[in-house]
Amino acid sequence: MSTKTLFFALWPDNRQRDRLRDVINSVARSVEGRAVDRRGWHITLSYIGEFEESRIAALQELACRIEVEPFRLGFDRLEFWARPKVASLVAATVPTELASLVASLNLVLQEVGVMPEDRTYRPHITVVSNARAFPTERLTQRATTEWSGFELMESVSGPGGVSYVPLKQ
Repeated sequence: MSTKTLFFALWPDNRQRDRLRDVINSVARSVEGRAVDRRGWHITLSYIGEFEESRIAALQELACRIEVEPFRLGFDRLEFWARPKVASLVAATVPTELASLVASLNLVLQEVGVMPEDRTYRPHITVVSNARAFPTERLTQRATTEWSGFELMESVSGPGGVSYVPLKQ
């Protein structure tokens, strides 16, 4: 049985990554740790974990039925998260459309026998790993992104670390 490590995510395009980079760079430079390559920036919606490769098509079919109401997501601060030791760009609020999307994805997970994580959803982008503790920093300029869809992503471990690959539906 072959498996893949999967999750649903908002996957920024190059224009969004450039806009986020311009806002993040001013605060992330002061954080000690390993900067996350911007090509890997994403906003996890629902973590799936190890999933049988033979069942991915069924998962994608269920996920395709979800209609996404377009929404904006505004990031306003950089926080240190002690347990994973990361610096995360954190959203000010969770738009109702985003909360609805996450709830719908969690229902899909339950339908395929995966128990969703039991915690409050906090949209974020990890920008520094192995970070040293720092006080929360407010961004001088809010980073706002617009969304109307999501991706099923695969987490692939390799010699250079972890990379993320969208699985096209």
